[in-house]
Amino acid sequence: MGIPIISCVIGEGGSGGALAIGVCDRLLMLQFSTYSVISPEGCASILWKSADKKEVAAEAMNLTADRLSKLKLVDEVLTEPVGGAHRNPQATADTIKTALVKYLDELEQLSPEKLRVARNARIDGFGVYSEVAN
Repeated sequence: MGIPIISCVIGEGGSGGALAIGVCDRLLMLQFSTYSVISPEGCASILWKSADKKEVAAEAMNLTADRLSKLKLVDEVLTEPVGGAHRNPQATADTIKTALVKYLDELEQLSPEKLRVARNARIDGFGVYSEVAN
């Protein structure tokens, strides 16, 4: 619990794995990556009984790095080289390394207890819900 956890989505973060990597102290995403617990096709199949509504589902799911950052679910969106990360793997690796070092330096300043409390508060702050008493 006292070890900093930094996750970085570099392509498609999806399904149960997306849930797992979300339990971290900092979540980073490459500019053109996506992150969601279900695919748009799967979501559309559940909600509308048809994968044909995948575009509507994708729009509602806010699965892009930019949208997730605006929702404060992602701590930083890392800029990709022109043409995408695969066009210049070394530049992409350098960008990720710089971000990892920055956040590790920041998180290593926290005691294990403060790190745990901050991580729990971060996760508890996701989403909006209400409880109705009967």
